[in-house]
Amino acid sequence: MRYKLPFGFIIATLMLLVCVADIYAQVKVVNPTILYSGPQRKYTIGGINLTGVDNHEPYVIIGISGLSVGDEIAVPGEEITSAIKRYWKFGLFSDVSITADSIIGTKIYIGIHLKQSPRVSQINIKGVKKSEREDLETQIGLIKGNQITPDMSNRAKRIVQRYFSAKGYKNVEVNIMQRPDVNAENQVIVEVNVDKKDKIKVHKIYINGTKEIPEKKVRYAMKKIREKTTFKNFWHTFLRSKKFTDERYDEDKDKIISLYNERGYRDAIILSDSVVPYDDSSVDIYLNIEEGNQYHLRSIRWVGNSVYSTDQLNYLLGLQAGDVYNQKQLDERLNTDDSSVKNTYFDNGYVFLNVLPTEVSIENDSIDLEIRMHEGSPATINRVRISGNDRLYEEVVRRELRTLPGSLFSMMAVKRSYQEIANMGHFDAEKINPNIVPNEQTGTVDIDWQLVSKSSDQIEVSAGWGQTGVIGKLSLKFTNFSMRNLFSKDRNRRGIIPQGDGQTLTISAQSNGRYYQAYSVSFFDPWFGRKRPNSFSVSAFMSIQTDVASSYYNSAYYNNYYNYLYGYGNYNNYGYGYNNMSSYYDPDKYLKMYGVSIGWGRRLRWPDDFFRFSAELNYQLYSLKDWQYFLISDGHCNNINLTLTLGRNSIDNPIFPRSGSEFSLISTFTPPYSAFDNKDYAKLAANPKSPTYKSELREKHKWIEYYKVKFKSKTYTSLTGGVYNLVLMTRADFGILGSYDKNKKSPFETFYMGGDGMSGYSYNYATDMIALRGYDNGSLTPYGYEGYAYTRLGLELRFPFMLQTSTNIYGLAFVEGGNAWTDAKKFNLFDLKRSAGVGVRIFLQMIGLIGIDWAYGFDNIYGSSEYGGSQFHFILGQEF
Repeated sequence: MRYKLPFGFIIATLMLLVCVADIYAQVKVVNPTILYSGPQRKYTIGGINLTGVDNHEPYVIIGISGLSVGDEIAVPGEEITSAIKRYWKFGLFSDVSITADSIIGTKIYIGIHLKQSPRVSQINIKGVKKSEREDLETQIGLIKGNQITPDMSNRAKRIVQRYFSAKGYKNVEVNIMQRPDVNAENQVIVEVNVDKKDKIKVHKIYINGTKEIPEKKVRYAMKKIREKTTFKNFWHTFLRSKKFTDERYDEDKDKIISLYNERGYRDAIILSDSVVPYDDSSVDIYLNIEEGNQYHLRSIRWVGNSVYSTDQLNYLLGLQAGDVYNQKQLDERLNTDDSSVKNTYFDNGYVFLNVLPTEVSIENDSIDLEIRMHEGSPATINRVRISGNDRLYEEVVRRELRTLPGSLFSMMAVKRSYQEIANMGHFDAEKINPNIVPNEQTGTVDIDWQLVSKSSDQIEVSAGWGQTGVIGKLSLKFTNFSMRNLFSKDRNRRGIIPQGDGQTLTISAQSNGRYYQAYSVSFFDPWFGRKRPNSFSVSAFMSIQTDVASSYYNSAYYNNYYNYLYGYGNYNNYGYGYNNMSSYYDPDKYLKMYGVSIGWGRRLRWPDDFFRFSAELNYQLYSLKDWQYFLISDGHCNNINLTLTLGRNSIDNPIFPRSGSEFSLISTFTPPYSAFDNKDYAKLAANPKSPTYKSELREKHKWIEYYKVKFKSKTYTSLTGGVYNLVLMTRADFGILGSYDKNKKSPFETFYMGGDGMSGYSYNYATDMIALRGYDNGSLTPYGYEGYAYTRLGLELRFPFMLQTSTNIYGLAFVEGGNAWTDAKKFNLFDLKRSAGVGVRIFLQMIGLIGIDWAYGFDNIYGSSEYGGSQFHFILGQEF
């Protein structure tokens, strides 16, 4: 019997099943198990929970994953995998995981769990020098406070290895370790341990294949890498670097090929080379060279030239048919030399010149050379910009430029502008960059003068000890003074001291209290009126020097004699009296000097505009009373003179010149009083025993008369290339002090020769200080044998150790000779006192040029059998 269910029962049952299924679908499954081997299921992201990152907004970090609420994803699937890769790629996390926190029906709630990479709290670099540590700290890319990842650590390791490998430490070992910082959460202390090992040096260089050029010359061409010094190669390798680096090795291989190219071997190649370890600290180098044939020029043909004729270009090139095919000389004469073809065109505005030397035919050992030229049109200067100037008013810099907008471009004008800016002294001469930007479409050139300002103001504070106590000096030199801003309220003062016009104000004071005081002030304007390069100067000075009372000498004598008699000290020591010298002040014995001057100068256009002419009118008054140290002990002496100077200065750098020269011809003369005062100077003050001798002497020199001619010269020649190069300086000076009347020779303005060219106050009776190192100050012109003529010749080799904005240091070695004579008629170039020595110069912005020299004088000094001998000299300031 079949049982039939009621229809209502079936409907109710189905509804119950649907409700049960719905209830099951809303059940929350926590931490569900994801089977990656099972089928994918589609879910909609219902929520994202982020853990492990507390210092960033959650939405920012979640955004990196590329996942967002509402996205449909496959589980397991590519979306989760891609999100994890994104976090690893971001590089700031040491652990990344994404989990399914729960599933409710078709919605999945995921969790992103991150662990941030630790931050750097401290970096310790061990096993290196201080300078190396400072370099590495800026290069390795690890910064305090930033996160560190394994990639960053590996990158820092490679940088350290490359750094020391470039210095010759090819076997350097670097170990970077991290240890937790106990004082900071999730921070580490990074320790970079460096074991540099020994520098890799070259033990032996083996060269094969040299036939036409001797192996010795090939070795000499290798300037960067030299083998171990032996007796055989001593002069070739002594004091030269033997360290090996890949960069230096590649440079020397290029130099070998360049040597062959210079000799005409255009096909020369290095067939093979190898670097083989010899031991732990040295390598052997094997070079196999194929020289090829030597080539000569059979013909030279110019194509495309119209501005200059073929003969003119051949003269500039300096090569002709039959010459060895010297590729280096060809490039230099076409492009790089100062008088090259390209620079000659550039001087006339042809900056769009294109020169292409082409070998059109090669037969046996002969080459036909065709030099193809595209001259273009002359370019004019469009814009001239000045950047980096924060000291001077821009008009002050622009007035020194020869590169003016609208004018024809000239490389010579660029070089001259460079010299003028460098010689201003307000900018780092080593960093002046005239950035030239040509525009062939418009036929113009823009020039951006990129400058680096430096302070050239100077302050000198010094103290010394003399017989009368401590002598102090304070000198202030403002090289960027602005007189028009001194009382102006409208213009920018640029600080307490009015600045901006490039004028020079110098104020100096020197004193030790009652015995000696000296004050001076001077002002110099290189562009008086601001329209033309006409200079104006004015200065004034005064000094007062007193003597020691006569009672001092009597007291010193008797005290010393008393001590001698009773066994205290010895008779040659001044004893107590000398030590108490400062208490014997006598204001009635003095030398007072006063002076004022006014000068004017201008830049000349002929013979060229390196020349300058200046005139200066001077007045000095010498007032003496009971002054026993000079020819005239009492009275007043007046000196009115006019000084005319013709000079030429073409140096490229005022601190460390590498090229150019300095010349000056200086003529100083007073009125010829003896020609019209109707006095017989042959009889005046002729007898020192006469009771009227002192009064006659005062009358004779009341108005000082003389004429003086001096010539000074220096030249600078760079002996090597590059910035740090060897420079030869040559010097030739002479001077003559003459008189209109042979019976009225001036006791002033004589030459004081010997030593460092500097003097203390005791000897400064308006004399010219002439340095001659290797001898004591003034030893060649002692008292009573004053110099009325002198000469000095010298050679000096200079090499820079540091050329920075704030500091310049260079060393020097010199030989020089000179002498002074009591009469100009005794002038003799073959009677010179010789010396040689070494020294160092340091230029500091706030102090100026200082230095120390050691010299040895080879000849005896005036009136003595003693030689100059070993001497140390301290230098302050730049001597012309």
